[in-house]
Amino acid sequence: MAPTLTDVAKRAQVALSTASRAFSDPQRLGPETLRKVLHVAEELGYVPPPRPGETPPEPDPATVAVVVPDITNPVFGAFVKAAQTRGWHSRQTIVLADTDFDPDHEREVITRLRDRIAGLVVCSPRLDAEDVLELCGDTPVVLVNRETATADCVIADATDGLRQTIEYLAALGHRHLAYVQGSQHSWSNSHRVDLARGQAEQAGLRLEVLGRQSETVAGGEAAAAAVIASGASAVIAHNDLVALGVISGARRLGTRVPDDLSVVGIDDMPLAATAHPSLSSVAVPMARAGSLSLELLSQAIAGDGREPRLLRLPTQLVVRGSTGPADAVRTLPTARERA
Repeated sequence: MAPTLTDVAKRAQVALSTASRAFSDPQRLGPETLRKVLHVAEELGYVPPPRPGETPPEPDPATVAVVVPDITNPVFGAFVKAAQTRGWHSRQTIVLADTDFDPDHEREVITRLRDRIAGLVVCSPRLDAEDVLELCGDTPVVLVNRETATADCVIADATDGLRQTIEYLAALGHRHLAYVQGSQHSWSNSHRVDLARGQAEQAGLRLEVLGRQSETVAGGEAAAAAVIASGASAVIAHNDLVALGVISGARRLGTRVPDDLSVVGIDDMPLAATAHPSLSSVAVPMARAGSLSLELLSQAIAGDGREPRLLRLPTQLVVRGSTGPADAVRTLPTARERA
């Protein structure tokens, strides 16, 4: 729900009439009070209604917004760069918003932007798809890594990459795997966990899904002890940052990668190839997703009248130095072998 003038007044700790004057008759307020009310309104994303006889400004048709959860993650950086390149060729200006993995911040950002731009691309939203669409209203939107039948969506489909990962680890003799989850608000997390469970069961492997962690190196370091305590000989991490954190944490606990523990990330960010050991990872085509999402948004803004489209982009395992044969002493029998 969009913030109201009452929300502004409560947050600024002023009377409702005072908050109203900040927009209708600002010269009647003292400078400090006016500054406080306007600052709170900006924080909440409050947009005052047009005055009588005043026409609300039209969104700039050449400006679109790209919303991501964490611009410091190289994967989202690649996504934004590709989106900007596509926008440049389409003569569009890209407004970038980082929500810091916070659903409430995401809600405020979308509310603030929706009436000021021609359309939005929301990448890996923390909110449910229907919540995002409700917030956007009539403003065209494309969702990336969140699926719905009522809007254009671009999905980095981990099906192939995780199947290849499970098959590869099984071929190396691993029988007990662990999976380090990401955020509870991440659609990609639940998507990947479900796929990994299904593939492990099909291969007759034991998969232990561990607790959720922040999708960062620190989250992986925090998970390392649980990974080791699980007795798994290989672990799949929610993303490359978490995987690198697991390697760092395992090293501090005296566990060698890949001698004692094989580690696989997801994303295949550039750092994966230069890490020590280099990180085996499922390559996710986020740059391609960035370009395609802008292309779909431009078509939606133009009003082509077509049905919403769902584009699934395939993934691929890239094998590097963080995976190796299972230690025979640690390896447990598969479900098929126990049968």
